[in-house]
Amino acid sequence: MTAPLAAAMPGEEPLRIVILGLSITSSWGNGHATNYRGLVRALSARGHDVLFLERDLPWYADNRDLPHPPDGRTVLYRSLPELRARHAADVAQADLVVVGSYVPDGIEIGRWVASTAAGVRAFFDLDTPVTLAAVDEDACAYLDRDLIAAYDLYLSFTGGPTLDRLRRLGARRPVTFHCFVDPDAYRPASVRTRWALGYLGTYSVDRQPMLERLLVQPARLRPELRFVVAGARYPREIRWPANVERIEHLPPGAHPAFFGAQTLTLNVTRAEMVRAGWSPSVRLFEAAACATPVVSDRWDGLGALFVEGKEILVADDTGEVLELLDSLPPAMATRIGRRARRRVLAGHTAAHRAAALEHVVLRTREGGGTGPRPSLGRIEPAGADRRPG
Repeated sequence: MTAPLAAAMPGEEPLRIVILGLSITSSWGNGHATNYRGLVRALSARGHDVLFLERDLPWYADNRDLPHPPDGRTVLYRSLPELRARHAADVAQADLVVVGSYVPDGIEIGRWVASTAAGVRAFFDLDTPVTLAAVDEDACAYLDRDLIAAYDLYLSFTGGPTLDRLRRLGARRPVTFHCFVDPDAYRPASVRTRWALGYLGTYSVDRQPMLERLLVQPARLRPELRFVVAGARYPREIRWPANVERIEHLPPGAHPAFFGAQTLTLNVTRAEMVRAGWSPSVRLFEAAACATPVVSDRWDGLGALFVEGKEILVADDTGEVLELLDSLPPAMATRIGRRARRRVLAGHTAAHRAAALEHVVLRTREGGGTGPRPSLGRIEPAGADRRPG
């Protein structure tokens, strides 16, 4: 276990925090849950009072791998009217209210938070390039241009040039807030090796071509090796080679053993995130924390997080993956995995993000970042629920 964290900001009272997120109780088909679990745990350990509000959705209700999160308080709600009726006081009295990407009725909830919360109002975007592409088309179900300017903080999963883009869209204080890992939940596992190369991730149309190039085609060309793909929503019509094992859903508790059973694990990035760069996925940090050597596709900003060839491997095509499978010395692979774990533990844990969040909230409060907002219009009736891609 990690050592107990220090109390909240020296000289400051613990914060009352409300988080409205996609899901903390179910990791089925989303990478949000492990982020929220780690963040709530770290904030609670620092003495903050954290309330997590989650929409009770059928696809998560049927697949809850953590129905009663042990840290903070988690409350499920069934509708926007129920949320407003039961939790208006919680939102109004909170020092910090965070609304996450892909939250059902996110635009209506954001408007309600902007008009109700007296504390710092933040948007936590775990999908920034996808979000902004949808905003550009006026097709985002949980954020629009007016709402971007209504939040005091924009916690962006993507850093780099995207922060300047957010400023141009009216974001008052955009900050880089990469995904992260809970080192108590993700650590090396002593298990036997089962697969030469594996991948953990939900199906995405724009990610599938790279998965085909970096895993499926190598599997076809190396039938003597075993491969694995774990994740939900893959279409039935995909024809996997016989040596590729499919796992429909893998709960977070099984992730360390899954990573530990691979010689190499693959990180594949969505197309919008490759174009934006500076968008490390939560699976990248989780695999690295388990000391499994990661083979990643290439994107701007990756080298600022991990040193290529020493902490991470990068492959652009099938041939480069085959070369790694055929020629990478096991001792070198082990060293790369261990170095990656050290890098993650030094700067990309939930504790690091909790401390960063405290700091930026304090600066926002001192800078007068809160206050009345111009009217964003009336709250519309609840719209259709949507799931992250």
